[in-house]
Amino acid sequence: MNRLQYNRCYLCGPMEFSKSIGQEWRIYLQKELKDLEIIFLDPTCKPTHVGIEDEQTQGIMKQLREKGDYRLLRDMISPIRAYDLRMVDISDFIIVHLDRNTPTTGTWEELYLANREKKPIILHYTQGKNNVPLWLFDVIPHQMMFGDWAEVCKFVRHIALDKNIDDLNRWKFFDFSLCRKF
Repeated sequence: MNRLQYNRCYLCGPMEFSKSIGQEWRIYLQKELKDLEIIFLDPTCKPTHVGIEDEQTQGIMKQLREKGDYRLLRDMISPIRAYDLRMVDISDFIIVHLDRNTPTTGTWEELYLANREKKPIILHYTQGKNNVPLWLFDVIPHQMMFGDWAEVCKFVRHIALDKNIDDLNRWKFFDFSLCRKF
């Protein structure tokens, strides 16, 4: 039994000030957890032709900001933000990467949106669980906070495959075999 098979997981984390727009950790997780058949919603590789954010797009937006062309900048960032937030909306759970040395804005909006929607939030904090900002301990159960990617993968596998789990009042699973069939 794989509770997370075909569940959608949004990969939330800094892009603007990250090396390679934060693709490395997202690719790592998708490869490590491939066998679980989770549908990853990755803002660095969106399942759409609208709101694409890549290194080239970011370069153009940074040039617009430097030139003071804020109207065109807004026109470019608006669909990016809209599609990223929509991916949070349709996700079943999210994995958030935060590093206190990497400024981020969208990540915080996505994290708090997922929290308001009562989605399970798994947090990877580069500086370790002992350094997670205090505020987040009332947002995310501490059992879902990790300082190591291997621990994140181990926890996801536990939720997906172990017989007995604590849902931490976040995880909600459906058995579609119980639905009417016509």
